[in-house]
Amino acid sequence: MSTEVAAPATIEVNDAYFCTHFKEVCGDCGYDGREENDAFFGFDPIDREGIECPPAIINKDGVYQCKKHALTGQMRSLLYQWDELTIIEGCNQCYGWKKQINRARTAAKKAGKK
Repeated sequence: MSTEVAAPATIEVNDAYFCTHFKEVCGDCGYDGREENDAFFGFDPIDREGIECPPAIINKDGVYQCKKHALTGQMRSLLYQWDELTIIEGCNQCYGWKKQINRARTAAKKAGKK
């Protein structure tokens, strides 16, 4: 008897992927989106710390917004390769992933990770 393990549900925030716990690498659900995010932003994958999405809330209109700046984005859900994917577009101040990934890569290189 074969047992299939379901892939963790993901959200997309300003072009980067996270689990529903808002983590790029999550011990709770086993999600690791570093390789996909590195590739999207034009980096070769390396062993680096995961980035986390700053807290977001869903407002009364059902739209995600960053808690710090209360900026809303458009939220849309779609079915992607058999998983529901929620896409959040919004606050570039909190969701500037290329800069955050670049910092994590620099720290990993200084620490000797490859």
